[in-house]
Amino acid sequence: MPNTNRPAPPVPPPLAPLIDAHTHLDACGATDAESTAVILDRAASAGVGHVVTVADDLAAAQWAVQAAQWDPRVYAAVALHPTRANALDDKAKAELERLSTDPRVVAVGETGLDYYWPGKLEGCADIETQIEGFRWHIDLAKRVRKPLMIHNREADHDLLTVLLDEGAPDTVIFHCFSSDATMAEACVAEGYVLSFSGTVSFKNAHELREAAQLVPDDQILVETDAPYLTPHPYRGAPNESYCLPYTVRALAEVREQDPAELAEITTANARRLYRIR
Repeated sequence: MPNTNRPAPPVPPPLAPLIDAHTHLDACGATDAESTAVILDRAASAGVGHVVTVADDLAAAQWAVQAAQWDPRVYAAVALHPTRANALDDKAKAELERLSTDPRVVAVGETGLDYYWPGKLEGCADIETQIEGFRWHIDLAKRVRKPLMIHNREADHDLLTVLLDEGAPDTVIFHCFSSDATMAEACVAEGYVLSFSGTVSFKNAHELREAAQLVPDDQILVETDAPYLTPHPYRGAPNESYCLPYTVRALAEVREQDPAELAEITTANARRLYRIR
């Protein structure tokens, strides 16, 4: 969790156009149309014109769709986070199916597998339940013909196995890609899209930075995952969509690209994958 005692990072020099491919507006403090607009205005001042706000439980999914109605700069993704897969009962499935067809919903997510939290987090879904929930979300994404947004924590092999077994949707996005070059190569070979967050700016993230160099231009996105994963040198401070240029500049340095060029590439990809006009 971000340390709320640390001051928020300053607004970076603008880098435009940018789309934050994965954020959590509700966790950043947005509660209504007015507070959502404040966050979006701050993002716009740094060149971030659109965001995708992502749900991790049913209430957050309902809120995300509502937020996308409040402000044309907001799009939504809906799912139950893998750690909450034990809440995926028939009622939750019916509601997620309804929400996923909303025209402002651009992806089914975040879903996937999280092998870090079972046994550490009270009430966390066990691995078997997570796999079952992941399979259901894969099927939903295919039925509504929207991208599948994946959360993967320490589950590389099993996650790829389930995707192969189920048959992946046309578009698979690995949000906050955090694995090594071997996993990156496997994902790229399958045509999956890798989205990079502030972690790519961390000086000790050697394997991740190596992975970031291997991703083709048409398979890369950028995100904040705000309020988490604030980029260096503000690690641990509260994150928000306006901080995205810090990550893009760090990623551009790793990939030996011009930051403005990378901004244009990732924005074009986000528009194409999420069908944002």
